[in-house]
Amino acid sequence: MPSAVKASNPLPKLKGNINHSVCKWCYSDFTVEELAKHAVRMGIKSIEIVGPEAFPVLKEYGLVCAMTSGAGSIPVNLNRLENHAELIPAYKKRINEVADAGFPSVICFSGNRDGMPDDEGMENCATGVKEIIGEAEKRGVLFCMELLNSKVNHADYMCDHVDWGVQLVDMVGSDNFKLLYDIYHMQIMDGDVIRTIRDYSDYFGHYHTGGNPGRNEIDETQELYYPAIMEAIVESGYTGYVGQEFVPVRDPMTSLRQAIAICDV
Repeated sequence: MPSAVKASNPLPKLKGNINHSVCKWCYSDFTVEELAKHAVRMGIKSIEIVGPEAFPVLKEYGLVCAMTSGAGSIPVNLNRLENHAELIPAYKKRINEVADAGFPSVICFSGNRDGMPDDEGMENCATGVKEIIGEAEKRGVLFCMELLNSKVNHADYMCDHVDWGVQLVDMVGSDNFKLLYDIYHMQIMDGDVIRTIRDYSDYFGHYHTGGNPGRNEIDETQELYYPAIMEAIVESGYTGYVGQEFVPVRDPMTSLRQAIAICDV
């Protein structure tokens, strides 16, 4: 894998096959504007998992928000009908805010099981998404449910396997509803990452990175080989964004530059 790239050195010209993005929450010591300045220098096109309050700064620096934060919380979300009265209008509002900004996508979550059978939760999620998705279709916004691991980070989360998510997407039946395939999370739950991307790429509307174990740098310190994974994403015909969502344990901008270099296939 590429060696660490010094934060002060510019990256070589990017190849343009991957639209690079970075998740703001991983860089809590940086303001949106500070991170935007670094992103522009690195050729990163997006800062994501922020809300509309960050949009003016992103636009000032010529960046987009490839995946905008949604509504509710990870454990309390669309798999319970009692949450829909609050969540459905909140998601619709966020979809319109994203469309008005000219940005592409909004994230959503299933919620935790809390004793609920998976098939019941899937039905409830489909009911909620079907109430929302017409707004996304009308405004040209992608609505993405994130796949998360329930083994290490998000105990009891329902949308924790690709098969469950794929069934939900089929149940909803809209090109504007897809899955956010988080490579770190699904390495923990399903493994077989490259085959999964090849088999189910039509179901994936966004990708996140992260080193496993630990969700740290995506270099030789962990078990995933990201150049091959990125090649599979490119070969699938995907034209969206790949969001760096690892938590750096070394110098943050050096690690981010290294991750972009690793993923620029």
